[in-house]
Amino acid sequence: MHHTFTLNSEYIELDKLLKLLSIAHSGGAAKAMVADGMVRVDGALETRKTRKLRAGSVVEVLDETIRIVGDAADA
Repeated sequence: MHHTFTLNSEYIELDKLLKLLSIAHSGGAAKAMVADGMVRVDGALETRKTRKLRAGSVVEVLDETIRIVGDAADA
């Protein structure tokens, strides 16, 4: 499934994004997903649970792909 997430600030942390989109049921579950090697950012395995995601980042986890965009002009 593909998602587009629009930022309302400069960045969002990876674990918070996974929880916000209900990909993980809690912050702890989101951190465990990252620690278990289940998350890729921009095609590379990501091990930083609080990685700052900015507009242009693409997150892949399970069967989900999330594109991070800025304001409406970036979408």
